[in-house]
Amino acid sequence: MAENSDEILYDFTPMLKTYKDGRIERLTGHEFVPASLDPATGVKSKDVQISPGIGVAARIYLPGDANPATKLPLVVYFHGGGFVVESPFSPLYHKHLNHLVAESNAVAVSVDYRLAPEHPLPTAYEDSWLTLKWIFSGEAQNEEWIRDYVDLGRVYLGGDSAGGNIAHHLAIRVGSEQTYIKLRGIFLNCPFFGGSDPIGGEMALVKTIVDNLWVFVHPKEFPGHDGPWINPAKDPRVSGLGCRRVLVYVAEKDYLKDRGWYYKETLEKSGWFGEIEVVEVEGEEHVFSVFSPDGENAHKLLQEIP
Repeated sequence: MAENSDEILYDFTPMLKTYKDGRIERLTGHEFVPASLDPATGVKSKDVQISPGIGVAARIYLPGDANPATKLPLVVYFHGGGFVVESPFSPLYHKHLNHLVAESNAVAVSVDYRLAPEHPLPTAYEDSWLTLKWIFSGEAQNEEWIRDYVDLGRVYLGGDSAGGNIAHHLAIRVGSEQTYIKLRGIFLNCPFFGGSDPIGGEMALVKTIVDNLWVFVHPKEFPGHDGPWINPAKDPRVSGLGCRRVLVYVAEKDYLKDRGWYYKETLEKSGWFGEIEVVEVEGEEHVFSVFSPDGENAHKLLQEIP
């Protein structure tokens, strides 16, 4: 064992630590629960491979009372975790998606994108884009839950924290490329955005941690804290966001709250032709609905999706 094997190189507790000997220790989000019929909600789930060669997969969720005679909207969901932890298969996100599908009465595809630092950004964006293209492809029509239950004219993207960042950027890509993909809207739950200059009530210590995490997940050709990946206000394509409805949830006690409000200001000033609503939930912390999906405030949030 190397002499410095226990010396910490980066410490992003409670998510992850890396050591000078190259070890990566994930502190959360690595547990696996199988797809199942959820007795609490009646929601069914199963796993599908999107690109087995590179390890991109997804978990599909179907409401318990779904009927092929009535096609349902589709929510493509991107989990949070700072781009470094969690997956659709963790107990936390499996429970969250069961509740989301039950409350919204939609089919959901929860995307298993590859994580940094083993796979630095933009890998998460590319894996998520690959999954979105798969949904609209002929290949996805071989998947019965997509073919028989989904209305591809009512597709929404959504996610929490880092997943909200991904949902935004996929909508940017839909709007900026000549594509067959059509989106009805996006919802961002406490989205992970940032910028060089603090805004609102951002605390210096917390901002430093968030800034350092961004460098960690995007180390090569680092675009800076005002690059378009982290700061939508610096993206010249933002006025072309590829949907006409955006719903943003922010939490009163969340350090990213002001970024959610600034996102609304950015879209409205850009010339984007659409509607955006920001809902601030009093007394709640970052991504509260993920950690307590059966709570009263989470129940209200999930009913608004899609």
